[in-house]
Amino acid sequence: MIDGPFLWYLNRGSGAVTLVLFTTTLVLGVLSLGGLPARRLPRFVLQSLHRNAAALAFALLGVHIVSAVADEFVDIRWWQAFVPYGSAYEPLWTGLGALAADLVVVIAVTSALRRHLADRTWRLLHQLAWPMWAISLSHALGMGTDARDAWWWLTFACAGAVGAALVWRAAHLAPRHRPLSRFRPATRPDPEPQPTTELTVLR
Repeated sequence: MIDGPFLWYLNRGSGAVTLVLFTTTLVLGVLSLGGLPARRLPRFVLQSLHRNAAALAFALLGVHIVSAVADEFVDIRWWQAFVPYGSAYEPLWTGLGALAADLVVVIAVTSALRRHLADRTWRLLHQLAWPMWAISLSHALGMGTDARDAWWWLTFACAGAVGAALVWRAAHLAPRHRPLSRFRPATRPDPEPQPTTELTVLR
């Protein structure tokens, strides 16, 4: 094991960036489902950014877990990074972090195997991103003394970003009432005049 300020900063920094990336991934997913107009940003661009942000978040999560296990200042075994109970150090918040990591693994694996899953099954499993993000946010708030001081603004900013994306999507998908003049009942066209037969009387 290794101890020192480097691992402490690495663990806290990777955790903060991972939370930001998870939030960015969630916001991009909400916006892509909402369907931004093509003249602003095409949907495939949003989906590509969504996937890239998720992959980067997954990589940073690995750095966060490795640095937490390697740091001798906290007593966290490698298996406790994935089993949400049994930790001697901050058992509640460490357990929430482990549960969030488990959900990330499920989301990542099912996304990689999307072609082999039914669309409905994949969509249901992909909705685990919501509880994963909420648990990650709770883990960030409760874990460590710095989260209660300088980094409160970060967690609230992440929550505000997701809330704003949900409000935007709800407003964008709300049914828009058209003027009544556009719903005039269809009328039958006037019948074409029938040719008349004139009788000529020969005198």
